[in-house]
Amino acid sequence: MLNYQNKQPYIEGVPLEDIEKVQQTPFYIYSQSKIIETYNNLKNALNTKVYFAVKANSNQAILKLMNSLGAGADVVSIGELKRALNAGINPSNIIFEGLGKSRNDILFALDSNIKLINAESMEELEIINEISSSLQKKVNVGVRLNPNIDSETIKKISTGKKTDKFGIDVEEIPTIVNYIESSSNLKLTGISCHIGSQISNISVFGNVFKFMKEAAEQFINKGIHINHVDLGGGLGVQYNENDLTLNLALLKKEINKYFNQIPYEISFEPGRYLVANAGILITSIITTKKNGGRNYLITDAGMNTLIRPALYNAFHSIEPIEKKSSKIIDYSIAGPICESSDIFIKSINLPEQKTGNKLIIKDVGAYGAVMASNYNTRGLPAEILVNQNSFAIIHKPQTIEENINLDLIPNWLN
Repeated sequence: MLNYQNKQPYIEGVPLEDIEKVQQTPFYIYSQSKIIETYNNLKNALNTKVYFAVKANSNQAILKLMNSLGAGADVVSIGELKRALNAGINPSNIIFEGLGKSRNDILFALDSNIKLINAESMEELEIINEISSSLQKKVNVGVRLNPNIDSETIKKISTGKKTDKFGIDVEEIPTIVNYIESSSNLKLTGISCHIGSQISNISVFGNVFKFMKEAAEQFINKGIHINHVDLGGGLGVQYNENDLTLNLALLKKEINKYFNQIPYEISFEPGRYLVANAGILITSIITTKKNGGRNYLITDAGMNTLIRPALYNAFHSIEPIEKKSSKIIDYSIAGPICESSDIFIKSINLPEQKTGNKLIIKDVGAYGAVMASNYNTRGLPAEILVNQNSFAIIHKPQTIEENINLDLIPNWLN
């Protein structure tokens, strides 16, 4: 997506300087061609249904693009559900996962006639049944199972171990079956699981596939007709050259090993994998300084703009646009937020930089803008989509004034 012509950066066929003329930093840029390429490669390799994990990037332009490619939507909140519907995704192509669905959330999902609500607890299953009964409606439901499988990845994005808050213990399957059989309003048609993110170890996927195959057989053997098995997401992407590359051919081989001649469809719910490498963040250096022998570049983007380095200690490659200086300096690149953790990278060798220069932070298409905040009363960044030689702002930046104006002061303080 990022290329250079006459030493000037381009995103697809658009010069970065053309975007800079209409948009102040910091801002996100997504490459439509990179998203399409990644989606098609995954779809062709796995040959399964794909439900895009909306939490990775919930911009409606991205959702509309995913819909045009044939992807469904995997949502984890009523807000994401409404975004998916507004983007034109057919309700029959939407699965509602996630903890803590309120009664209003469930009612809205049922009224919208989405494909499936996946319950994450027995209590949630009971609430769905109660609401369905009040509507005099029989609904398709699924259950998310907790397989007690370690994703062997970052602890903060692990979701499949027995002590994690997600899913229903596999030992509860007989209880689930009994409850479904006693209900005239619920039809259990699917099961799902998701054990975490950034998984490249094929054997971990093999463990998940084996678990889900056996779980599906348990339900089927007890007379429950399962027609959909969601194998989760978590497909690993490369953030640096040392990260393992997910081998799609080996993943497909593992799929074929466990899911040959099955009476149900299988699907995946990738998010990060489809969009992470398709996004960059452009930020300006607002000041330079030296503390304790360390050279700092302070940027206008901070942990409020991209929280992954501060929250997960995640690595993002950074390169300068200005590379003319022959003097190489070891820099720490940090944001302006009043937190010691607001560091993008602690040590990186770059040509000497100065205030006003711009930096490119790479691989931010997933869990970037969607996790941005107003911390320190700062505005939210713009998002821009590039399509060959054209670009469009797909999320207007929120100004500081717009943020401040959301506050309401009670009369007794005036």
